[in-house]
Amino acid sequence: MSTSQPSQDRATPDNLLHTCNGTDVSPEDVVMASGRDLTPRNLEWARRKLAEDPNAVEKLLP
Repeated sequence: MSTSQPSQDRATPDNLLHTCNGTDVSPEDVVMASGRDLTPRNLEWARRKLAEDPNAVEKLLP
């Protein structure tokens, strides 16, 4: 079994959940990581979160 894709019967490995330093994180990424729906209101929330803390998505992921 490849470790690059999650299995249906196992938890997703941490290296697939976390973003890498130096990558661009979009507001859509933050919304999806938070488990929220992609709505204009949630995208604006995510834009504010990223403006306050560019590493905001890391705090949302396990």
